[in-house]
Amino acid sequence: MPVQGRRPGQVPFRARPLPAPTAEAALALAAALSPVRVDEAAPVPVERTAGGALLRPTVTELRLSAFGVHRGTVLPLGPVTLLRGASGSGKTTALRAYEALARLGAGAELEEVLPDAADRVPERSRADAQGRRGFRIGCTVDGPVGPVHLDLAVQAEPTLRIVGERLTSPDRTLFTTALRDPGRSTVQAEWHTAGNTPVTRAPFPDDVLGTALLPLRVAGKTQGQRDVLAAAEQVVVGLRAAFPCHPLPHRMRQPVPVGEGRLRRDCHNLAAVLHRTATECPRRHARLAALATAGCAGTVAGLGLRESETGGTVEAVLERAGLPDMALGRLGDGELRYLALGLVLLTGPGVLAMDPVAEVPQAMQTLTVLADGLDHALDARQLAALFGLAGEICASGHVRLVAAVGEGVTGVTDVPGVTMVDLGA
Repeated sequence: MPVQGRRPGQVPFRARPLPAPTAEAALALAAALSPVRVDEAAPVPVERTAGGALLRPTVTELRLSAFGVHRGTVLPLGPVTLLRGASGSGKTTALRAYEALARLGAGAELEEVLPDAADRVPERSRADAQGRRGFRIGCTVDGPVGPVHLDLAVQAEPTLRIVGERLTSPDRTLFTTALRDPGRSTVQAEWHTAGNTPVTRAPFPDDVLGTALLPLRVAGKTQGQRDVLAAAEQVVVGLRAAFPCHPLPHRMRQPVPVGEGRLRRDCHNLAAVLHRTATECPRRHARLAALATAGCAGTVAGLGLRESETGGTVEAVLERAGLPDMALGRLGDGELRYLALGLVLLTGPGVLAMDPVAEVPQAMQTLTVLADGLDHALDARQLAALFGLAGEICASGHVRLVAAVGEGVTGVTDVPGVTMVDLGA
């Protein structure tokens, strides 16, 4: 499976008004989106500890051993990762696997996370003598303790349950579970102790991620137990800081209550969040207004807000030089999606409707935005501006982007840290 990217080169952020692009300019920009190998790109500097490990827990690899259309698929994840391919190539499936791991890492039950688990079993998977079929997914989370691998085996039929889990570091297996008695709703778990007894064993429930339960079960009295806890906490922190985003323009056109200050995954309350950023973070609001200038039709002077006469609802408007303000609801689908995706990249966990680890400072977490169909309804100019913003924001290591794009996106602009993974190859 080839991996593609572009040579790094910072694209300046344009805050001045831009004229609408001509057909020739759009064609020239599309021609510039030519793929090159990712190994030709210089690495993006990220913050590391004195020993060379990543400072913040970060998911650096997604493994789909057997999940939907995927078999033996390994997806490297960089600061900005674009999954490219035709319909049916597994882009959305990969994002759902990541989201499932993130929700399981937050302690959610398996049935809540994967109610359609039977549909995720590979089509040609054969049942065993007991009629059991399932799938396998996993990831690598790098961080202060080095890379930690989590692998999960899920039985989808005849009953939904976790039948195997493994947490490993480069030099040892730290935690494993296995289904010993199909008649019980538990799995046998064992973890590294390195004390008087090298391994501790105990039953764990089969409907939640065992790694997420380890901080509640392991005392941390020996060095081995502390190693297990450190690896488990790194995986949980790295996975939980994820925000699936799929803007739906038809839901973003109406005024919304002022109090909805956390952006939802469909971005229907975009205007309310803009109301919050305008009052609490004028700098980010100004950057979003500059992004609107770069990607919306006509000359945009700014991004404003208009409250109802009763003050209960608010709608966002584009301020245009010499013309009346225009409500965002009158924009095209591509313009609305473009602004919503830009807002997600410019904000943080405190403004997004997500559940990060409250016990860990946000400065020590890496937010991963999962965007399905990122290029849907966006033109070449909007993609260029959005990729430029993503490259700039994600270069710091605080935010990462994993997005699915169509096979028509043949490359990216010269932005550091962008990786193109071709699922159609």
